[in-house]
Amino acid sequence: MQIPSTELQSSLIEAVPNLRAFGISLCGDVDRADDLVQETLVKAWKNIGSFNEGTNLKAWLFTILRNTYFSELRRNRREVSVDDSAIEQRLSVHPEQQGAADFSDFKKALMQLSDDQREALVLVGAEGFSYEEAAEISGCAVGTVKSRVNRARGRLGELLGVNDSSEFGPDATSTAALVSFKS
Repeated sequence: MQIPSTELQSSLIEAVPNLRAFGISLCGDVDRADDLVQETLVKAWKNIGSFNEGTNLKAWLFTILRNTYFSELRRNRREVSVDDSAIEQRLSVHPEQQGAADFSDFKKALMQLSDDQREALVLVGAEGFSYEEAAEISGCAVGTVKSRVNRARGRLGELLGVNDSSEFGPDATSTAALVSFKS
């Protein structure tokens, strides 16, 4: 590498405030502009042999800074910024096998309910009908539907050995089942 003349070194140092101002005007961030200036000076120093003394040093440095800025801008457009907490959530995945086994147990328990309890629970929980709509469909009173749904939920809890919804895993199948049967 060729060592630049003292005059060229002085010219490099004198250009720093102008480079910094140009960097700020490009990116709008003082810290990022300082990084751009530093990177520009490193590149200029490494490639000082390609600079022809007597030509416009400032124009050469501004070109390096500008090209560096736009190259990084293009590179950053291709990169996806991801929230670290989102990555952490994706790194840990609960096993789906347990959810499938739990859902199979749930279906078996559901079939053990009386027909009227199963019907009321499916209409209100899975299909999303209101108690009034379920009562109209079933041809009974609203209070009867509420009672059937309550007894069905209690019986399912007994059959599955579940006292609270928090005992289900957060896998997709269990979550879907829980969401469907919320009142």
